[in-house]
Amino acid sequence: MFNTLLLLESDEVFYPPSLKKMHEFLVENGVHVPFEDFRQVYFEVRQKLYTETQDTLEEPHFNVRVSQTLQRLGYNFDVSDPVVKGATIAFADEITRYVYLDEDATEVLQNLHGKYKLGLISNFGIPECGWKLLEKFCLKDFFNVVVISGEINRRKPSPEIFEKALKILGVEASKTVFVGDTPDLDVKGPKSVGMRTVLIKRRSIENMDPKPDRVITRLTELLDVLENPQ
Repeated sequence: MFNTLLLLESDEVFYPPSLKKMHEFLVENGVHVPFEDFRQVYFEVRQKLYTETQDTLEEPHFNVRVSQTLQRLGYNFDVSDPVVKGATIAFADEITRYVYLDEDATEVLQNLHGKYKLGLISNFGIPECGWKLLEKFCLKDFFNVVVISGEINRRKPSPEIFEKALKILGVEASKTVFVGDTPDLDVKGPKSVGMRTVLIKRRSIENMDPKPDRVITRLTELLDVLENPQ
């Protein structure tokens, strides 16, 4: 999804305002903690979750980090609490202001739709926001399957997330091509289950390991790649 079909501003741009929006929501709902204290604990919890899931490649829903942050700050909100869910939505709604559609995405998907089975696999801990973005940019109906990591508690490059999509599509890995922008997620992961890979190079990549089968610099090039596989 991100940086392939939908382009997202850098963390430095979208994260601070999104975190502030989440904190504002929490303050309005009775969480009286200064922003800097909240910010510090939030990032500590986020890092702890990343470390704990580094080997398993689990993808806990974003609500988990919000709940754990609040618990560390002395507030007993579990993952299903409306305050936790509302904070996640506040964060996600702000993120959407920094997302825009790749200029070639719609044209390319229109060309591929009906000719191939299309699937989307995305790492995102807020799947509800992912679905909203697909609706917002009129992309959802192009896909036969959409798998978002936060819905299945597995993230790329875990083989499981690719295998799930392949199973739903009813296709063999060797007859599929995965397109993404990050070698360790979008090449390593699909190659581990036998898929061919196309890397869209959005930025300078010093170590392109593992190597993709093909490299493109804009989505329109994908049409020729699929017509003329090598």
